[in-house]
Amino acid sequence: MRAAVRGIMGDVVLGGKKTLARLISQRSVLQFQCIMGALLLPRLQQVAPAEMAAPRRLGRKKPVPACPNPLFVQWLTEWMDEAAEKGKKSQFVYQRALGSLRRYPLPLRSGREAAILQHFGDWLCRRLDERLERHRAEQGADAPLGAMGGASSLMGGQEGDPPSTEHRSTNNPSASQTLLGDLEPPPMRKPRPPRRYIPAPRSGGYAVLLALYKDSTSPHSRGFLMKSELQRAAQPLCDKSFTLGDPGNRYTAWASVGTLIRKELVLKTHVPARYSLTPQGLALAQRLVAAEQALISEGRAPESKTPQGAEPTHPAGEEKLQPEPQLLDGTLGPQEGTAGGSGGQRTPDPEFVLRPGQFDIILCVDFIETMGGPAARKQDLLAELCRNAVPFDVRKLHVGDFVWVARERVQPRPGQLHLPPARELALDYVVERKRMADLCGSIIDGRFREQKFRLHRCGLCHPIYLLEESGSTQHLSLPESTLQQAATSTQVVDGFFVKRTRDLRESAAYLTIMTRHLNSLYGNKTLVSCTKEESQGRCPLQPNSDSCTLMTFQEFNEGAVKNKAQTVREVFARQLMQISGVSGEKAAAILERYSTPASLLAAYSACPDLESRDKLLSAIKCGKLQRNLGPALSRTLSQLYCSSGPLS
Repeated sequence: MRAAVRGIMGDVVLGGKKTLARLISQRSVLQFQCIMGALLLPRLQQVAPAEMAAPRRLGRKKPVPACPNPLFVQWLTEWMDEAAEKGKKSQFVYQRALGSLRRYPLPLRSGREAAILQHFGDWLCRRLDERLERHRAEQGADAPLGAMGGASSLMGGQEGDPPSTEHRSTNNPSASQTLLGDLEPPPMRKPRPPRRYIPAPRSGGYAVLLALYKDSTSPHSRGFLMKSELQRAAQPLCDKSFTLGDPGNRYTAWASVGTLIRKELVLKTHVPARYSLTPQGLALAQRLVAAEQALISEGRAPESKTPQGAEPTHPAGEEKLQPEPQLLDGTLGPQEGTAGGSGGQRTPDPEFVLRPGQFDIILCVDFIETMGGPAARKQDLLAELCRNAVPFDVRKLHVGDFVWVARERVQPRPGQLHLPPARELALDYVVERKRMADLCGSIIDGRFREQKFRLHRCGLCHPIYLLEESGSTQHLSLPESTLQQAATSTQVVDGFFVKRTRDLRESAAYLTIMTRHLNSLYGNKTLVSCTKEESQGRCPLQPNSDSCTLMTFQEFNEGAVKNKAQTVREVFARQLMQISGVSGEKAAAILERYSTPASLLAAYSACPDLESRDKLLSAIKCGKLQRNLGPALSRTLSQLYCSSGPLS
């Protein structure tokens, strides 16, 4: 029998499955059963009873390997969390490196070996090696890198590793239990709750949150701050500059605003941007206020910190701004007052100051004046300015065609390739240039009144109309008398200075003379920056004064954006000016008494009869002569806003 079994098995080994099938078909079923029983009986006798009773397990036979580099993962996670708390952009570097490391299936013995992975640079590998040296100094030179979670199981065959389960003896009765135990899933680590973002004291995010909180508690708050206003309000609360980066670093404290927006603590809306606190940001700001109040009560108020061995840096010409007596008591209200304010209201600190010899007077030319139309005529203006040695800069101006700025003289800073951006203040003179054909077209399409209205509201005290009377006026759509009347009305009624020139060369000569005049007028003055709101109450430059307050060019240009988001009052003013006979002065007079359409409609509703409704606005004073608006225009407005049918 055994000889037959050996013969059959030899045939099976040599011939494979086809031989086995042929043998089964040739021999009887009884003979095959005897053969298979003789083969399997010795194996069944060796199997332990416990193995026979053990349930059969399906699925993966090897345990899921643990992280091969747990220490590196732990350190990168810690560094990423620290960077996130401080609002640094390096958190994203650690995040990308962490994802790359978790996908790598092999153990790493040093930070240098991690250089083969994506997002691992020399600096990060060097930092991992330094941290690894400290770890080995604390735990011993032979401390395994897998001490945090079983990385040694993936390093089979290495010295000091426990024997693999594949080499355990099967004769051991408890071997099956050990094998089954290895198949149990590893205990799930309890997920760590996300850490709340709390900006470090006197960091950019900290200063922005407190500045917006100060504004929100003011009774005169608009509910938002513009970028320049927010930077000015937050600068005394921060150790870093919001406008200039440190040497070798292009990031400023303003970069933390992006983190606040991503974490839904600050809301950014409109163009130009408006910044306000979200409910989550308001709650966090209140906690920061409470924490600082506790420190002040204990006599441990936070102090400004600067890097060791370095002095606080201040841009040239900027006075050192002393932080306020930290804000969080009764002085938390807004900094009110203007240059001419009094009665206990403190003048807010300027954003920067330019002293004599620290700035140059530059003529800014709107790029529209250099492109479009006849190219030769457009370039002739710049050629004339260059011939007259006028320093100019071509840029986009949202109002006017020419404006003068005081540009800061900047010096190269150590460790920086490029010069820092020069700060600029807009002088109180803006020029709108018109040829006779341009004046005719602007009167026909309505731009003439709208441009004068925007020049009045731009914040500069001396608007100038530069009128070129070159060319013939016979073929224009309007007679010359109408154009001359419009120019005279602009000077007499609107208060503009109208300068008439014969051609482009004479216009360039006028701009040259104005540039030199402003250079002598402002060159020996101390120029102090202010916001547009503060500039509304200031006086024009006095000849005997040693200083003057000017608006920053950025705020001047952003405030003059034509298609920016407008308030209800501004839209109401534009609506009134579309009515025939309503000028800018008349619209402004109506807005002083009724600032919104709702208030005007409420006043009409309170009138007892139709006659009083028609005369409601007739007594409103307007213009320099303070004349009445008149019954005819008052009746027109009454019909417009109170009639449900077509106007008569």
